[in-house]
Amino acid sequence: MPKGYWVSSYRTIPDPEELATYNKLAGQAVRIAGGRTLARGGRTAAYDAGIAGRTVLVEFDSFEQAVAARESDAYQEALAALSDGIERDFRIIEGID
Repeated sequence: MPKGYWVSSYRTIPDPEELATYNKLAGQAVRIAGGRTLARGGRTAAYDAGIAGRTVLVEFDSFEQAVAARESDAYQEALAALSDGIERDFRIIEGID
């Protein structure tokens, strides 16, 4: 069964403290759902305009598990910690089996 991945690239981060609160809650939600954070921030070589240096990659055992984690109450609580000012591209993708 192919794995599922959360891929999130941030365009703007106007409030780093708000992001820190989200990260704490989201990290807990990911762990509860069985996800593993493979990359978060760190060095990035960006080749397309409009994407900030922060990219996050989270792996789940299946695409369905990744979607369920995104829809979970724990992750919804994390999302509530983010304001409308944060711009990011968040996708859930299916891996190659």
